[in-house]
Amino acid sequence: MQQEGFTLWMTGLSGAGKTTIARLLETKLKERGVRFERLDGDVVRESLTRDLGFSKEDRDKNIERVTFVAKLLSRNNVGVVCSFISPYQAQRDMVRQETTNFIEVFVHAPLEVCADRDVKGMYAKAFAGEIANFTGVSDPYEAPENPDILIPTHEQTVEESASHVIAYLEEHGLIPVAEVQ
Repeated sequence: MQQEGFTLWMTGLSGAGKTTIARLLETKLKERGVRFERLDGDVVRESLTRDLGFSKEDRDKNIERVTFVAKLLSRNNVGVVCSFISPYQAQRDMVRQETTNFIEVFVHAPLEVCADRDVKGMYAKAFAGEIANFTGVSDPYEAPENPDILIPTHEQTVEESASHVIAYLEEHGLIPVAEVQ
């Protein structure tokens, strides 16, 4: 099977589980020999977009840069697993238009669950007004109305979440179906 490129775009609040699921997908896709790259919000901000802050303009520029990378990879038959808060629907719509085989994955957990999972204490600081422009607290998050995949991480395990995504990729012919052993 000739692999087609795809852009698996995982959006959700900080602490929803995007990176955790993306890491497990990375392991599962590597085991299958799928050509792919994983782009993670925290990692990208350490290198490609370290010059940007968290204003709406800077968030948009961050997603524009990531989209350019995902576009190059996906059009060259590489799967791209992207995990970014990407709070604005217009930006996600732009990514859909620019990349190959775009799949919007809404990694959902209620705000209070995300805050409980927060080991860095960012939500507590945001609730106290110590961090400005914090998505879901002092800055908006526009939840996808019709995501291709909905992952309610407060209701299922990481393994179940990753398996759901893998099944979608198989059903749409983007990765080979696993051989039953």
